[in-house]
Amino acid sequence: MARPNILYLHSHDTGRYVQPYGYAIPTPNIQRLAEQGVLFRQCYSAAPTCSASRAGLLCGQSAHSAGMIGLAHRGFSLTDYGRHLGATLRDNGYRTALAGVQHVASSKCCMDVLPYDEFLDYDANGDFLRGHDITDHAEEFLARAEKSQPFFLSVGFADTHRNFTTDLAPGVDPRYVRPPEPIADTPQTRADMAGFITDAITLDAKMGRVLDALEAAELAENTLVICTTDHGIAFPRMKCNLTDGGIGVMLMMRGPGGFTGGKVCDALVSQVDIFPTICELTGIAPPAWLEGSSFMPLIEGRAESVRQEVFADVTYHASYEPMRSIRTRQYKYIRRFGEAPHRPVLNNCDDSPSKTLWADNHWPILPQDAECLYDVILDPAEQNNLADCSAIKPVLDELSGRLDAWMHATNDPLLAGPAVAPAGATISYQNAPSPRDPGYTLDKPEVADRLKPSTGG
Repeated sequence: MARPNILYLHSHDTGRYVQPYGYAIPTPNIQRLAEQGVLFRQCYSAAPTCSASRAGLLCGQSAHSAGMIGLAHRGFSLTDYGRHLGATLRDNGYRTALAGVQHVASSKCCMDVLPYDEFLDYDANGDFLRGHDITDHAEEFLARAEKSQPFFLSVGFADTHRNFTTDLAPGVDPRYVRPPEPIADTPQTRADMAGFITDAITLDAKMGRVLDALEAAELAENTLVICTTDHGIAFPRMKCNLTDGGIGVMLMMRGPGGFTGGKVCDALVSQVDIFPTICELTGIAPPAWLEGSSFMPLIEGRAESVRQEVFADVTYHASYEPMRSIRTRQYKYIRRFGEAPHRPVLNNCDDSPSKTLWADNHWPILPQDAECLYDVILDPAEQNNLADCSAIKPVLDELSGRLDAWMHATNDPLLAGPAVAPAGATISYQNAPSPRDPGYTLDKPEVADRLKPSTGG
């Protein structure tokens, strides 16, 4: 069989808030894709921020390993664009094309550094064609795709990114909307969520058009469709946070190699596993830098799990807020770096009615613990921090040690001290710590000993 085409459909800030995950959000095209392929219920991003999460998926490694510790449009970049999935596929005979959002390179240089043969939404001068429908360009590409050469088409949508529309879709009535789990039920937050639902409906329609174009071109049978998002939705305690609401993402895959039949996979997987999975499916030798594990054994029924934990990290978003985490089947451990006392970094949360509600009700002054341990079976909302619970201190110590080992294995820059942004990066330090402030002073000595940078290799 010829190597399969790869159609990578991705969105901004959607989390798992679509129909296949049980939410009252009508996304029939995404639902149909799930029913035809494989739905991953426990997939997590490498980071809960935009560029960092995409770097993790596209490079098959942690965000900090890839060098993307902040946002591309604020001056951060990959260490090596040759590690981008598109480069490996192009080197192995694929024609590569980009439609819409990419967010791992500055728009000023993206055509010079990103490994795409075609930039469907850019003119000859490298300028983004604003006002054009990226879905039209994806449809046109699929209509002319040659069956003799496999393709990798990345189609990125921004519809569920803030700011949400106020022109609500038919049938979306704020009176009957439920805000997401961490957010209080008020008229303002219901209206906020109604805007998200409308934008999710728009996103679904656009993805549906691309999927229909794939069918019309008679390419669906030999195309692996990957449908996912970068991280959680843009509400407080979700996007930019290492809670499941921040790193939990939708993932549906449909295509050859067993990605059929409406199967549901409950195994832990990370978006860093997608690159090695593509390598195994296509018969391409996996590059040495990959940190993920192929989940083809799950698809083929050879294994019930491919990993025992997922890791995630935050360093910069609009501001500096360094955090690292490990999540297992039962527990989530989050570690905050920097000076205590820790407080919410408000400008890392997108402005919204929901943020205003929190900001008006003491959220800015609430302390945040340097270490958090949650039992995600008994406490899926991650509200009850067990870090000081002596009964499960062995769990805390074990997960802390495993996180340390991962940080060393991935050469985490925080091991050497605060991570300073590159020269020229656009960073705000309003209501946020600066990495230029020295030290890791913490309010509890026993925690300070655990959190101070290690001198080990």
